[in-house]
Amino acid sequence: MTRTALYTGSFDPVTNGHLDVVRQACGIADRLVIAIGIHAGKKPVFSPEERAELLRAVCGPLADSLGVSLDIVTFDGLAVDAARRHDAKVIVRGLRDGTDLDYEMQMAAMNAAMAPDIQTVFFPASPLVRPITATLVRQIAAMHGDVSAFVPPLVAERLRDKFKRS
Repeated sequence: MTRTALYTGSFDPVTNGHLDVVRQACGIADRLVIAIGIHAGKKPVFSPEERAELLRAVCGPLADSLGVSLDIVTFDGLAVDAARRHDAKVIVRGLRDGTDLDYEMQMAAMNAAMAPDIQTVFFPASPLVRPITATLVRQIAAMHGDVSAFVPPLVAERLRDKFKRS
């Protein structure tokens, strides 16, 4: 039986923190579904298609090296519905700090109430990626700062292209 895990997020942009969660999730799953959340009210830097391409490029080789099949999908509803759609029995989430824990515990409890058959598993962020947030990376990139310590090289390049000085 295939153990499928679902990892949701906006991934705008993909960070080294996201890669850290993917690496850890590959340790508990045979198949990892990365689900890009699409929210009409948000104005992302990268389109869903661009985010999917970047996720495939940077997470695909990692998953392959760990013997895990990887799917990249989009969703615009509840994470538990996306999990059911993709036969995932586990939702994986990364935790950087206590603020993340408080929020993620609330989400996990609500998800458990709606879908008791789906577990949430938390992975603590590795020390080197703990301070990284996609929001801060976007802000630094928008101000033409160097984000190469926070994102994979391909993502840094794409961010430079997005925020070229006029």
